[in-house]
Amino acid sequence: MKNSLLAACWFVLIVVLVAGAGCSKSSRSNASNSKTLTAVPKEVNSPDDAAFDEFEKEVSKKDISISDPLEPLNRTLFGFNDVLYFWVVKPVTKTYSNVVPKPGRIGIGNFFRNITTPIRLANCLLQGKTKAASREVDRFAINTTVGILGVGDPAADKWKIKPADEDLGQTLAVYGLGNGYYLVLPFFGPSTLRDTGGMAGDMFLNPIFYVEPRELAIGISAWHFTNQGSFRIGDYESIKEASMDPYVAIRGIYVQNRDKKIKE
Repeated sequence: MKNSLLAACWFVLIVVLVAGAGCSKSSRSNASNSKTLTAVPKEVNSPDDAAFDEFEKEVSKKDISISDPLEPLNRTLFGFNDVLYFWVVKPVTKTYSNVVPKPGRIGIGNFFRNITTPIRLANCLLQGKTKAASREVDRFAINTTVGILGVGDPAADKWKIKPADEDLGQTLAVYGLGNGYYLVLPFFGPSTLRDTGGMAGDMFLNPIFYVEPRELAIGISAWHFTNQGSFRIGDYESIKEASMDPYVAIRGIYVQNRDKKIKE
C-alpha cells in the first residue's frame, strides 16, 4: 500500500507538471533550449527490421522540435545508460538469447503481451478507439484459451487480429498535452515529461505491478525487458556508428516515433 501511494503521488505530480509544460505555447519553442530534430542517417537501419526501415524513410521527410533544457543532465544519464548497456544489459541479453531459442523467446513475448492487455484496452477506450478495444478483448480471449495462456498468438497468426499499440502517454497527447521536456531516464532511456507520467499511470494497469513480494515483480519486469531486447541486439550500436552525436540521434528517433504513434 505504501508503494502504491508513493507511486500515485509521483504520477499526480508528473501529470501536473506535464499540463503546465504542454500548454505553454510561447516563443520559448524557438529559444535556444528548443532542439530541432533531424533525420537519422540512412545507415542506421537494422537489416533485420523492415519496420524500422520504413519508419526511418517516413520521418526523414520532416523535423520535429522538443524543448531540452535539461540537456546537460540528460547527457550525463545518457552516458550512464550507455555504460550500463555495454557492460551489463548487452552481455546479459546476448547470453539469454543464446540460451533461450528464438521460438521460446517469441512465446515468452506473446505471454507478456497478453497479460498487459489491460494497458492497451484502457487506453483504446480512453481515446475512443472502440474497434481497437474490441480487438484487444478478442485477442485476450483467443490467446488465453487457444493460445494456452497467451504463449501462442493464434489471434494474429490465424485470425489476423493484430494488437493495438496504445499507452497513457499517447492518450494524454490525444487530450492535448504536449511533450513537455525531453528526459533521459536512468535504466529506461529516452522519454518526455508527458510519457514519463503516462508510464507511471500505465504501471497501475500492469498485473506485474501487483505481484508480491516486490523483488519478484522487479525480477519479472527485468525478464520481460531482457526478452524484448534479445530481438534488437545491435540496433543501438548501429545508431551510434552512423551518428556524429548519438544523443541527438536517439532523441530524434524517440520523439519522431512517438509522434507517429500518436497520429495513427
